[in-house]
Amino acid sequence: RESSNSNINKITTTPTVPTATTAPNPTMGSSTNALDLTPDTHLEFFLSQGEATPRCVLTLKHPGNTDDHIAFKIKTTQPRRYLVRPNQGIIAPNQTDKVSILLVEKDKQILLQSFERLGQTGLDHSKDKFLVQSCVVSSAFSSKLSGDVTELYDALTSMWNSVSSGGSQTSVSNKKLHVKHTVQEGGAAAPADKSKNGAKNVAKSFKRETSAQSNVETMTSDQLKSELTNLRRKYDELVSFSVNLTAERDILGNSLEQTKRDFNREQATRTALEGKQGGGTAASSGGPSMLSTLVLLLFVAVACLLVGVRLGTDGNASFLETVPVLDWFYVTGTDAADAGFGSGEL
Repeated sequence: RESSNSNINKITTTPTVPTATTAPNPTMGSSTNALDLTPDTHLEFFLSQGEATPRCVLTLKHPGNTDDHIAFKIKTTQPRRYLVRPNQGIIAPNQTDKVSILLVEKDKQILLQSFERLGQTGLDHSKDKFLVQSCVVSSAFSSKLSGDVTELYDALTSMWNSVSSGGSQTSVSNKKLHVKHTVQEGGAAAPADKSKNGAKNVAKSFKRETSAQSNVETMTSDQLKSELTNLRRKYDELVSFSVNLTAERDILGNSLEQTKRDFNREQATRTALEGKQGGGTAASSGGPSMLSTLVLLLFVAVACLLVGVRLGTDGNASFLETVPVLDWFYVTGTDAADAGFGSGEL
């Protein structure tokens, strides 16, 4: 008995503790399809009248934890304010891709005006955001990376449209980036017309730099490097100005299309309203016209009746015998006597 009690004391029971499992969040994605972003929290644009186009470079890096290619898509809450190139693409394992984000000149001037009125606090609470989406693609899809650029762009657009509409079960990683606008020292004090005449200034400067190339043979290596740097800077300014013109053209084109759609919609509504009013007028005007026609017919019938009675009384209605159909209704005195009418016989 003592041995059995000792055996019972040696037996210990371990309570079962349920393990908590967390379901994966498909909207956040996994670490295998998330790209490494630089910068990873916010995009900062430095505003200055001397700089034609404020820009920010976003670096996307493949994490290298998978052999699959990763596709990316960049969206923004202000598509008319920022120009993103490229806004979608495919990154191979252990590779990086740089995305250039430009701020349109028109919106830059608006932000500088806000800075002049309110200071930096007027720009610190920007609601502009960027969303970087990424997902793993198959090897068959990634093979299009070496093919036609247009075909790749169309395939990416179709894939992301399917993902956005919920027609695809692909796990997508979403990363949000906030936007910060910072005015450089003395940036808002420059005259506003400098940006308006940016093309002329850039063209004149570029012409001066071009004419300076005639003295290349007499320049030292340091001077050549300086000239090359200046030429690159001027070239970047020309590219930025052309990009601004393209963005402004796209904005004006979209505004024109929207105005045309609004005009066509208003014109169709007005035409339908006028058609309803015209139909009501025609219906209301048809009532008196019909009534007057009925009264006229009734008057003619009564007149004909009176004329017939008058002719019958005078005995001048014998000509009705020659009128088809009416001769059947006309009965002469002899016929009436033969038929027993007028003699009182039945």
